Parts: sequence; structure tokens; C-alpha cells
Amino acid sequence: MKLRSLTDLKNLAGKRILLQGDLDVPVSEGKIEEDYRLKALLPTLNFLLERKGRVLIIGKLGRPKGKKDPALSLQPVADWFSEKLGEKVEFISDLSGNPSSRIALLENLRFWEGEERNDSEFAKQLASLGEIYVNDAFANSHRNHASIAGVPRLIPAYAGLQLEKEVQELGSVLVNPARPLVFVLGGAKTETKMPLVPSFAKIADQVLLGGLLMFDRELEGTPKVTFPVDATDAYDIGPETIRLFTKLIKEAQTVVWNGPVGKWEDNRYELGTRAIAEELALLKEVKTVVGGGDTIAALSSFGLLSEMDYVSLGGGAMLQFLAGKELPGLAALKE
Repeated sequence: MKLRSLTDLKNLAGKRILLQGDLDVPVSEGKIEEDYRLKALLPTLNFLLERKGRVLIIGKLGRPKGKKDPALSLQPVADWFSEKLGEKVEFISDLSGNPSSRIALLENLRFWEGEERNDSEFAKQLASLGEIYVNDAFANSHRNHASIAGVPRLIPAYAGLQLEKEVQELGSVLVNPARPLVFVLGGAKTETKMPLVPSFAKIADQVLLGGLLMFDRELEGTPKVTFPVDATDAYDIGPETIRLFTKLIKEAQTVVWNGPVGKWEDNRYELGTRAIAEELALLKEVKTVVGGGDTIAALSSFGLLSEMDYVSLGGGAMLQFLAGKELPGLAALKE
């Protein structure tokens, strides 16, 4: 997939740039608890600032459903960027705000109902705040929202550096991957993941199911799809399944993992997720691609995130991309 690239832009000096970032990070009492996604935005942000662009960062946090929830304000994110950049990042609380500094951050887009409805008038309001749009939020690119699919139809739009990397890395899983190729799928969102399993089974040599997916037996008997053979109190894969799954992973040349296989936050049920994480960390000759917020959180907690070859910021977006679905945010950036 060929996207309009940020590197194609020659003259950014003085240009007003809307930068879509993945700002959906855990915040507690006004403090950011985990900043992996914010750090991933820095290369694109610095690229724009170094070329004298005037940047307004936009994005969302949580699910406020069009209502202003102080607990989901992006003010802490603006403070984080101020600290990392060593300069004040102006915080804009409404769409009438006109940034006076070279870098600013707009309040949570989901505080406006028009965002999730992909309302054309709301998209026009957003587009009026910039001359150029840059999408560096792959994790949100599967959503048909105003800032993702609407704005890039109204002003010149480009892919950010992180988004380009996502497309390249995940694309390599689809185009001639080293085999055997093993998918490990877990987590709690069975309604979004289970319908995609047949697509993964077409490209993978094995699809291993954990988490709540192990109780959805609709696809039992499907070629290449492996269900657990035992469980621990229904909250984790059992010891026999751990042995089976790690054996299949050891035999792989490419492993894609999205979603913990158990309730890893409770140390009574972390064994399955930890075993897979530790096995992947040992496989130095195997390409390991992991993604999804819960998977990242688990690997980070185990101290193994840096041992993975590629960490995708996408959860649902990663899975839909690998299932061959068209993502609205990427479709709007196609050359």
C-alpha cells in the first residue's frame, strides 16, 4: 500500500499542521501511568518542528461519548509533551481557540459528538485549524471518525513516520513471511476478534486462541485453529496448553501476538501470558510482532517489551489490517 509520505513535503516553514496522534494513554489523578504511545509520536513531531512547522496535536482519550469529562481531559498529555520538549505546549480547550505558539494540543476530540459520527461540519471545523494534515495514529485508523477519515479529504494529508512504519512492518507479515507463521490471539474482545479468525487462518500456519476466545467454540474444528486443551479457573490457559502453545511457538519463524491469553493482571492467572512472553523473548532468530494495549502493558510489566522485534501500537487496527480489511484512515492517505 502506497501512502502519501510526510517526507514528500518540501516546505513546511510557517505552515499550520494538524498532527493526529495516538494519545489514548492510561491517566490516573492527572498523571500519565504509561507513555509508550506518546513517545512513538515524538519522531514525527520533531520532524515537523525542525522544519519550522506550527503544529496542533489532535487525538482522543477514553470514551467520553461526546460529553466533557474532566477525568478524560488531554491536559496531562499537553503537560507531558511540555516536559519532553522542554517548552510550553499550549493547551486549546475549544475549537475557537487560535494557537499562538508553535506547538499546541487540542482537547479530547471525543468531547465533541461530531467526532465519532464523522460529522461533515465538525470535520470542516477541524480542517480550518490547519493547512496540512498528518496522521500518525495507526491505532485509530480503523475508525470512520471525522478526524481520521473526514479531515484528510478536505486538506492535503500525509502519513506520519510511525504510521508508515506500521504499514511496512505489518505488511511484511502478509507478503512472504518466514514460515511457519503463528498467530496468538487473546484478550477480552471476542466480538471483534472472532470474526477475523478465518482470515488469519488463511495466511497463518497456526492460530492459537486464548483469553475469552477459548470459550467461543464456534470455530472449533477449523483447520489451523488451535483451542486450549485445559484452563486454570477459566481465567488462564492451563499447564498442558502452555506446553502445547510454547512448542508450536518454538517451531515458528514468525509470530504475531495480539491479546493476553489470561487475566495476567492477577498474578494467580499470569502464567500463560508470561510463558508466551518469555518464550518469544528467547527466540532471537524468529520475527516477533506484538500489538494491542493490553499486550503492551503485559510485556512492559514483565520487562520484556524491548525483546520483541516490532511493537505495533494498533489493537483492533492491527488485526483488521492483517485480516485484509481496508482501514478508513489509510484509505484517505492513498496516493
